Formats: sequence, C-alpha cells, structure tokens
Amino acid sequence: MFFLSRALRSALTLWAIVSVVFVATRLTGDPTYYLMPAEMPEQQRVELREKLGLNDDIATQYLRYGKALVRADFGRSFFSNRPVADLFFERVPNTLLLTIPAFLLSVAMGLCGGIWAALRHNSLFDRALTTATVVMQALPNFAVGIAAILIFSLSLRLLPSGGMGTWKHMVLPVITLALASSANIAHLVRSSMLEVLAQDYMRYARSKGLSPAVVVLKHGLRNAILPVLTILGLQFGGLVAGAVVTETVFAWPGVGRLVIDAVMKRDFAVLQFGILMFSTAIILANLVVDLAYGLLDPRVRGK
Repeated sequence: MFFLSRALRSALTLWAIVSVVFVATRLTGDPTYYLMPAEMPEQQRVELREKLGLNDDIATQYLRYGKALVRADFGRSFFSNRPVADLFFERVPNTLLLTIPAFLLSVAMGLCGGIWAALRHNSLFDRALTTATVVMQALPNFAVGIAAILIFSLSLRLLPSGGMGTWKHMVLPVITLALASSANIAHLVRSSMLEVLAQDYMRYARSKGLSPAVVVLKHGLRNAILPVLTILGLQFGGLVAGAVVTETVFAWPGVGRLVIDAVMKRDFAVLQFGILMFSTAIILANLVVDLAYGLLDPRVRGK
C-alpha cells in the first residue's frame, strides 16, 4: 500500500504540472509572430493559427493534447516541424554528460566534507565549511558559472569558456552544477553525523576498541545516511533544473538550451515536452528515494 500510494501521488503530481504548463504556455503569446514576418497579412496569420490548432478554445486544445499524450504523441516543433521527442532525445545524452558526473561529484564532496566537519566539530575546517555551504546555497548557478568563466577561461586561460568538445569543456559546467548541491548535502551530513556521534551506541562501539574508520563508516554513517537519502532526490532534481541555466551560460548543446530557445520563440510543443521531461525526472528521483527510504526504515511504510 505504501508503494502504491507513493506511485499514485507521483502520477497525480505529474498530471497537475502538465496541465498548469499547458495553460501557461497558451497565455505567453502568439507564436505566429515568430513564425511569420510582422508585415504578413492578418488573414495568413489566422490561417496559420488554424493549421496549428491555436484558434480553438483552451479546453478543446487541452483535450486534444491529452489524447495525443495517451498515444505517446508529443507533437511537432512549430519551427523545425520535427517531432519534439526526436529533438530532445538527440540532446539528452549531452545533458546526462553534465548532470550524472555533477551528481556523483556533489555526493562525494558532500559526504566527505560533512563527515570530516562533524568529526572536527568547532574546528577551523568546520567553521569554514559551514560558511562555504551558506554562501554556495545563496549563489545562483549563473553567477557561479560567469565567475568561473571570468577566472579560469578569460583570466587564467586554463579551460574553455563554452561549447562541447573535449573533456575540458565539461569541467566548468560540471563543477558549477555540483557546488550548490554538494553544499546542501554537506550541511545535512554534518548535522546528521553530529547527532549520531552523540548517541550511546557510538560510545560503546569506540569502547570496544574498534578502529575509528569502522566506528564512523559502519556504525555512524549507516545511521546518519537515512535523512540524507531524502535530500538526494531533491538534489538530483535541482541538478536537472539547474542544467537549463548552466547549459545556457556555457553554450552547452543540451535539452536545457533547447527549452530556453522554445521559451523565447513560443514553441509550445517543445516547451511542454521539456517541462514534462524535467518534471518526470524530478518526480521519479523523489519516488525512488521514497521507496528506498521505505525499504531501509520499515517505520516509514506504516505512515
């Protein structure tokens, strides 16, 4: 029942997001002004809107869109006249090339930094990490990305400022994506580890003569990791959403830039499918975390 309720809740959330995005896109403006020159006769513009199905009321368009989704028909781009699924799946590997390394890097940095800060509580490193996490959580991705380009590309000339090619092109966007996420993870790991280290069973484990590594990793981290699992789904979702901005800053040819272009041109089908993809990724990540939490802690399944 626990797993079924979580899956149903995720499906309803996705349906609500798709519905809101559909209505919102229709309120953003007329895409025919981007498809046709401004001096074109109004009659031709009306005919184009009729061809695209934009002259119908929103309810009729919504029902037509829902029926198409059931058939896995996501529509065609107004500008390229290609299926939007093809446009996205061409670029998904490029986006994954950023988000997966960024996620792994953020988890590694967050775990190592949070554990070390907890073990060195109130030390200089602990205070520095706490300050750094607050700063990194406050800075937006685009600001970090622009600063990285100014320092490492324009001033030091160590790394490319944008585009896609060698592994060097990945360094700045991956680090930019990972920094804020690793700060969130480190902050939570530190708090959770401090709470666990104060427990009686940790003192008992140390009194048995176990090595510090065994005490921290086997007994401490095992109990401190449960609250961290909850935030990992959110962090992965944040990386997926952050890729939109990061790809734009670094001119990375991923789905994020495709969505930004669709927003600027009012390409409804591309924008709707992009939001559908991002929402699905975020919801699935959180669903996996919920299910994993339920498996690791049976008490959760009773809620």
